Amino acid sequence: MKNTQRIFFTLIIFVTIFSCSTKKDTIINRNFHALTTKFNVLFNGKEAFQQGLEEINTNYKDDWFKRLPIEPIEFEEDKIVVATFNNSPGAGFGGNEDKKELTKFERAEEKAVKAIQKHGMNIYGVERNSQIDDAYFLLGKARYYSQRFVPAVEAFNYVIAKYPNADLIAETKIWRAKTNIRMDNEELAIETMKLLLVVRDTLEANLPDEIKEQGHTALAMAYVKSDSLQKAKKQLQLATRTLKNREQSARNLFILGQMYSDENKKDSANLVYKRLINFKKAPYKYRIHANIELARNTTNDSSSIAVLERLRKLIKNRDNRPYLDELYYQTAVLHQDNDSIKLAKVFYNNSLRAKNGSDQQKTFTYEKLGNLYFKESEYQYASAYYDSVLQVSKDSLNLRIRRVKRKYRNLASLIKFEEVVATNDSIIKIATLSKEDQKDYFEAYIEKLKKADEAAAQLRLNQMAFGNTAGGIKAADKGKWYFYNNQSLSFGKTAFKKTWGSRKLEDNWRWSEKATIGTAAKDDVAQVTKANVKYDIEAYLSLIPTKKEVIDSLKTDRNQALYELGLIYKEQFKNQKLAKIRLERVDSLQPNKELILPINWHLYQINTNLGDTEKAEKYKKVILTDYPNTKFAQVILNPNTDFKEEVTVNEVETAYKKMYYDYKDSKFEEVIEKINTFVVTIPNSDLVPKFELLKAFAIGKIKDKESYKIALEFVAVSYGNTEEGKKAKEIIVQLTK
Repeated sequence: MKNTQRIFFTLIIFVTIFSCSTKKDTIINRNFHALTTKFNVLFNGKEAFQQGLEEINTNYKDDWFKRLPIEPIEFEEDKIVVATFNNSPGAGFGGNEDKKELTKFERAEEKAVKAIQKHGMNIYGVERNSQIDDAYFLLGKARYYSQRFVPAVEAFNYVIAKYPNADLIAETKIWRAKTNIRMDNEELAIETMKLLLVVRDTLEANLPDEIKEQGHTALAMAYVKSDSLQKAKKQLQLATRTLKNREQSARNLFILGQMYSDENKKDSANLVYKRLINFKKAPYKYRIHANIELARNTTNDSSSIAVLERLRKLIKNRDNRPYLDELYYQTAVLHQDNDSIKLAKVFYNNSLRAKNGSDQQKTFTYEKLGNLYFKESEYQYASAYYDSVLQVSKDSLNLRIRRVKRKYRNLASLIKFEEVVATNDSIIKIATLSKEDQKDYFEAYIEKLKKADEAAAQLRLNQMAFGNTAGGIKAADKGKWYFYNNQSLSFGKTAFKKTWGSRKLEDNWRWSEKATIGTAAKDDVAQVTKANVKYDIEAYLSLIPTKKEVIDSLKTDRNQALYELGLIYKEQFKNQKLAKIRLERVDSLQPNKELILPINWHLYQINTNLGDTEKAEKYKKVILTDYPNTKFAQVILNPNTDFKEEVTVNEVETAYKKMYYDYKDSKFEEVIEKINTFVVTIPNSDLVPKFELLKAFAIGKIKDKESYKIALEFVAVSYGNTEEGKKAKEIIVQLTK
């Protein structure tokens, strides 16, 4: 019995050793290496490859506002990768302990190389291991995703040359074509795919539907790369006839719909999107975005009602929470198209508040809101929303973002002037009140501050007391009375000390001298003193200007800002009504004499354009009576006559030189007045930017930094393409550092 066992085990060992040889062409050897390759090395390699694909699909983020790429992957341009695997020890086989960790695709390549090296049975030029062609195929695919395209093509070519009758030969040719597309050899890829899909499919045998889908998809990639979009559409239509590969088929349908939409073929696009929506096996992200695109393609009011109802149901579906920002946005767009502006604003804001909303979606929403407020002449709100676009966006080179940036810059000087008017009006109003009225005003203001602070503090305490999980309250403590909740009580003590410091339990404990000053409490007391300043009425009263020259300066700055606003609204934003309001107000405030003529001229023009002949006549009379010798009077009296400039180019240059020398002599106020009077007489002169920049420099000499910046921003925005405008921008950058 023992001898029999020994013989049996010896025979097994002998057969195993004999079958391990890759040089003997026997059934045992072939089957042993084929099975070992398939179920050991290649199995692990394919598993790593599949994990790599899953990582790509998980990490790749589609930009749904652009046409999707047919293959959801991004390769680095001009990337050169040195070969990792060779025959030397330690080259990807564990010989180097300091090597970095391999990626999934590099691991798959390593296994493919191992299968070829360890189990290849190339005997007399013929490969006897039936699994080696699979190993080369896996090698090529792994190299493709590692962006090593030249070695990938070599692997695919080897399979095609050595195994022309293999089952995977058609798929290998498709992968070779895809690799050629990545190497900008799309013409070669198109030629080889036509041979496969037309010649072979017709003459030899019908290809499986899965292979046909892959082939037509690869052809579509090649045509997109060569900008032959009509041919690409045809290939996508052929690729989506059978829908065997649910992931790629859904993607192909969505891209086909996008192509029709880009051509403004809304009906054809909608048919494709409806087909995708009804494709139940498609990944949900494609189906939900097909619904969104369907809504985007709605063209009339009757169909928009049904689409709005569909969007409402999608919003109500809890499964669609990751897409709420897009659904709300598209609903808002439809309401805006139907002139339901209030509803549109509501849904735009819902889109912004949606959890997990993408930054890119927010840029579109902020821009839409900015445009709505701009159209309604709410320029400050519009500026705020445009600023939000710039804050959220990470792509400063995007043409849309650059357009928004231009709008924001154009609004910058307007907002600054509006702030000057609002601030100075408030200060002047308070300064003109009696002492008692001033005291009453600030007492009411301080009372509002206290109520707001108390409400905010109570809200924080309530959040801690009644289970705000962000504050760390345990579930067992939720709902307890404040003083029974240890964590809430601790929070309250800390908040009290931070605001008031250490205080005894006695009357008038709020007085600052009641605070216990210790080494550890000094910072708290400093904070208490600082916190109490905003409740100190004397602090406010001391800030009110009392000197006449200070108040007059505030009025002058306000009047100048109102005048500049009138010009911006009239010339830059073509908003005659707002321009009229600003200029009429400054006209009623007894402005400096150099502003009277230009104010009356602009108001004459505005009222004439608005058809208000009675008011236009009023300003016309002022010009003809008080300024009869000016060009403006001549234009009014002879509207059909072409007048030359009131002064020649040489005279303009001479005037500029005189003002420049006045600036050098520190006559800054005189320079500002002269420029304000002179510039209106040369509206078409190329030297106007020079005068405006000189005026900004003069303002910078006699006023504060903020006034200087406002004047520079006016030059930068109004004359941005001139040398003076560029110089003003450079100075603004230096001032903001």
